[in-house]
Amino acid sequence: MHSERVASRSADQRDSSRESRNGTPTLDAVSLAIIQQLQEDGRRPYAAIGKAVGLSEAAVRQRVQKLLDQGVMQIVAVTDPLTVGFRRQAMVGIHVEGDVESIADTLTAMSEVEYVVMTAGSFDILAEIVCEDDDHLLDVINKRIRALPGVRSTESFVYMKLKKQTYMWGTR
Repeated sequence: MHSERVASRSADQRDSSRESRNGTPTLDAVSLAIIQQLQEDGRRPYAAIGKAVGLSEAAVRQRVQKLLDQGVMQIVAVTDPLTVGFRRQAMVGIHVEGDVESIADTLTAMSEVEYVVMTAGSFDILAEIVCEDDDHLLDVINKRIRALPGVRSTESFVYMKLKKQTYMWGTR
């Protein structure tokens, strides 16, 4: 019986991501190294990642799947919106009366909204909007966001030129 508990404990210690007290996964150095490898090249083969981090290809595949399942990371193609037909981007600051979370949930469901964050700053919510043109952006802000019950006001920050877009913060 004692040996079973010891084996179980050591398996937990090798696990790539146990949960912390607040329910978020706690990542070990190997999982962070895997994430860094994939941030450098999302198509890097598992065998190459394994060689870099000291695991077998199968172990890397298993860890990556677990990181994906837990929502720790996503593997996606990042595009320049201008080159795929989205000529207008804006960050919209939103002042809310009442339940901020329900407004954030509604915004999250809109296809034009790429990013939603609830803040403690001068806005209750910041939402990044990606649209085809100015008319589309006006429609989203005026007819869909401002029309939501609980939205008190908005302020739009239209992007003139995208200078930097990176998603490398995960392993610093």
